[in-house]
Amino acid sequence: MQSKIAAAMKLKYSPVAILLTNEKPEGALQFKEGRWGCVVAMFTAAARGRTAVFDRKTFGCLGGGVGLGFGNQYVNFPGGIEYFISTGNKDFCRSEIGKNLVRNLPALEEGERYFKSPEIAKKFVDALPITDVPTTYVVFKPLAEVTPGETPAIIVFLANPDQLSALTVLANYESGGRLNVIAPFGAGCHTIFLIPYGESKSEYPRAVIGLTDISARKHVDRDLLSFAVPFKMFLQMESNVEGSFLEKENWLQVLERNQLELSK
Repeated sequence: MQSKIAAAMKLKYSPVAILLTNEKPEGALQFKEGRWGCVVAMFTAAARGRTAVFDRKTFGCLGGGVGLGFGNQYVNFPGGIEYFISTGNKDFCRSEIGKNLVRNLPALEEGERYFKSPEIAKKFVDALPITDVPTTYVVFKPLAEVTPGETPAIIVFLANPDQLSALTVLANYESGGRLNVIAPFGAGCHTIFLIPYGESKSEYPRAVIGLTDISARKHVDRDLLSFAVPFKMFLQMESNVEGSFLEKENWLQVLERNQLELSK
């Protein structure tokens, strides 16, 4: 499956298709059961040409399990996820279990400080569109490798500021005034799958700008963010490339600037 959008914007990396399937792709990257790993690192590997697969025993971390749609894994988070992403849980870290865990995960005690308080963090977690996907596997693969018999759930672009601007314009090309793009806070995997997957169930789905998660940024080029769209919306955007601003002088000048920067 080729993308007119990717060609018109001259993206550095392949768009990534996220598929829900009961068939495990051969030769795919996969976390070992019980071992920690970051879903965003697997996503960037897919953008570079690899295929990655996840199941309910190999999602890397509890947040990754949530972000990939494998149910509410946060109920298993030691000391409470609302404390971890805010101010930490010092009382839990004084317990015997906490003392052992905090040695390898200091943020259990001090918190990541992404929210001002556990109460505010809990409201964020409660508002997430947590889901349990109806398949055994979630697969990341380069869009170009998607076969005619496969239907992705989500397509994710990696884009620099100029390309992100163009994606935002294209997503609103026939919106009629609806706000078709959002940039919510969330873990990296929330913004590339969980939240866009929730949008896919809406009559008017919105694209999701993501990978603003500070904890995940080390796995992504410093000048890139993600732009995730439900497949139905992706097809609509693809159909609008021809005849749009992507063929006009304003964009072509911006595109030329991008190419000059890359050649330096």
